Amino acid sequence: MIAENLAIIKETLPSAKVTLIAVTKTQSVAVIRKAFAAGLPVIGENKVQEALEKSAQLSDLPLEWHLIGHLQTNKAKQAVSIFSLIHSVDSLKLAIEIDRCAKNAAKVQDVLLQVNVAGEETKSGVAPQEADELVVLIDSLPNIRLCGLMTVAPFFDDPEQTRPIFREMSALFKRLQKKVRHPESFRWLSMGMTHDYKVAVEEGSNMVRIGTGIFGARAPR
Repeated sequence: MIAENLAIIKETLPSAKVTLIAVTKTQSVAVIRKAFAAGLPVIGENKVQEALEKSAQLSDLPLEWHLIGHLQTNKAKQAVSIFSLIHSVDSLKLAIEIDRCAKNAAKVQDVLLQVNVAGEETKSGVAPQEADELVVLIDSLPNIRLCGLMTVAPFFDDPEQTRPIFREMSALFKRLQKKVRHPESFRWLSMGMTHDYKVAVEEGSNMVRIGTGIFGARAPR
């Protein structure tokens, strides 16, 4: 099923330009092995502890782990120890803690700034009007590499309704790219999931996070 679903998704993606993240929340280690065998080396997890447990059992595979869920400050050290890219930086306080932990680990940590474009109270992320100042401040931290932006759009029955949100996010990305010290590193716009990734890619996303579309419904806890 995974290989078949992946083939369908890849037909809709300009593969050379869009990175596909396999979202494996609640999926088993065995399923992740199947995903890797099908050609999915980039794994997205929502929780630090779950990623730590899975990665320990999958250390024989050259997987790239991304944190796509909310990160608490007290989990920053663990996050730095495993994740190649943290998508969900949503405050200067969290960025400073990640920077401190990365310094202690002799690492430069790649991160994205999460922006709540739609202003949903239930979603994490900074308001668009706060992003300019935060980008400059986070970009100045020596052990962080600010690599772009991430957003989670509201769920609409009609994915087309996400288009204005993704379009606004894409414009913000292009504008903020001019504010960072190394624009070539500020290159990822992470937006779009199973339900709306096609619209997101049309509006400029080059990193999509897909779980259900690859694995089917999440495994029950």
